[in-house]
Amino acid sequence: MELVEKSKDAATVKRVFGEPIQHGDVVVIPVARVAQGGGGGQGQGKSEKGEEGGGSGGGFGFGATPAGVYVLKDNDAHWRPAVDVNRIVIGGQIVAVVLLLTLRTIFKKRRRRR
Repeated sequence: MELVEKSKDAATVKRVFGEPIQHGDVVVIPVARVAQGGGGGQGQGKSEKGEEGGGSGGGFGFGATPAGVYVLKDNDAHWRPAVDVNRIVIGGQIVAVVLLLTLRTIFKKRRRRR
């Protein structure tokens, strides 16, 4: 239960909305996606030799990724999403692999027909 109480402190609003940054008349508020989870358990039983034993364990995970920023200027707010270049590159690689496998299959079928 102590772990659960500590996890509440980890997921605060400041972790999602960072400290505002002001430069002149422009205010930028960074925003992040935050996910957390935890679990635990215990058990007991007998070994093959008939000896009794037991154990317990627990864990907690926390992750945050940038989502973008709110830009406040002249009494107007604009959302600017963060661009995850890694996700774009991985997506492009997956499309390229599927395309190459498809072309390979097409060319193999053409060779068999001849």
